[in-house]
Amino acid sequence: MKGVVDILRARGLVEAETSDEIASIVEKNKPIKLYCGFDPTADSLHLGHMVAIMGLAWFRRYGHSPVVLVGGATGLIGDPSGKSIERVLLSNDDLVANVKGITTTLETILGRVGGPKEIVMVNNRDWFEPMSCIEFLRDIGKHFRVGTMISRESVRARLSSEEGLSYTEFSYQLLQSYDFYHLFEKYGVTLQLGGSDQWGNITAGIDLVRRLSGKEVFGLTFPLLVKSDGKKFGKSESGAVWLSESRLSVYDFYQYLYRISDEDVLRLLKALTFMDLEEISDLERCMKETSYIPNTAQKRLADEVTRLVHGEDGLARALRITEHAMPGQENATLSLHAIREMQGQVPSSTLGRHEVVGCRICDVLAIAGFSPSRAEARRLIKNGGVRVKDRKIIDELDTIREEDLFEGQFVLFSLGKKNRAILEVGT
Repeated sequence: MKGVVDILRARGLVEAETSDEIASIVEKNKPIKLYCGFDPTADSLHLGHMVAIMGLAWFRRYGHSPVVLVGGATGLIGDPSGKSIERVLLSNDDLVANVKGITTTLETILGRVGGPKEIVMVNNRDWFEPMSCIEFLRDIGKHFRVGTMISRESVRARLSSEEGLSYTEFSYQLLQSYDFYHLFEKYGVTLQLGGSDQWGNITAGIDLVRRLSGKEVFGLTFPLLVKSDGKKFGKSESGAVWLSESRLSVYDFYQYLYRISDEDVLRLLKALTFMDLEEISDLERCMKETSYIPNTAQKRLADEVTRLVHGEDGLARALRITEHAMPGQENATLSLHAIREMQGQVPSSTLGRHEVVGCRICDVLAIAGFSPSRAEARRLIKNGGVRVKDRKIIDELDTIREEDLFEGQFVLFSLGKKNRAILEVGT
């Protein structure tokens, strides 16, 4: 029977390991305690964080005990790894709000996964705040060598850049290293997980644990989530693909996954779902057949990941909105409740009746914010990309008519092949 590390390898979720013996050590000493850290740089995590979350989830499913660290202290410093410029420092109020937001997300998603062991949530501010600067430098700083710190890739890259590297960020690896030691001492954590950009911080922590305790601990990194063209996943035209619905509607989250390219979808099914690898292989074979229905694999990906992040209720809402928001959907089948449910999930706006009825459609689209300009709205109309209710607009001078309003309150626009927008008409 394969162990959890073998499973992660097979699913493409292992970039590097600090020991060739990790797989056997994990199974020999099971269950182990492991941790992964998340800095609260925003009040929500994004799709790129799902690789680390899935890593923790797989370990939990196999009976191991995950410790999830939210960096209330390290978030005030900023990790230079993978960054070409220094992060903007957070205020204390923003940091507290961010910690609360991502803690809720992590507890919710990992709670849905299930497992025999409880999830332990910790905040490294709890052990750094009582410690004085002198105490930290004397007891911890003396174990680090500047030459070794400078040689780390994340540091060398920044030192050679025009931006340079502040001492604040340079000290980050000391803090993360101490996290590993503290969790080893208090909870018996022996394995740290992290993205491939965390390799230097992880190995520094392993070295610190060895120096202070004489014991051996381990590290495992995941590959960063990138597309076939090398660009990072988790970014859309409108910004990050957030995991929190307060930042991104469940409909937009679902649609982002549904629109993943064929070149990337199989890799994401392996990385971001619990689907059996044989089932994914069957799906791959089907994609090469002429009878394959386009986007079947993408729909499965969107269903599985949306269910994991937003729950069964969130998935049900995403599917309802997807059905209602599909361009060409007969408006007669829509109810007022469906329209209300779509608001906030698709681009929505409100204008007064005098700004809508009898006004040119290209002007309304621009004023409502559904088009960046009147000229762009005219171009979309000229290309046949605009519908009002069930009416295809072909004349750029066409206007909104009274009969275009749904229940006398809403105008439903279809914009291009994939997008809907809702305009509520006031008095």
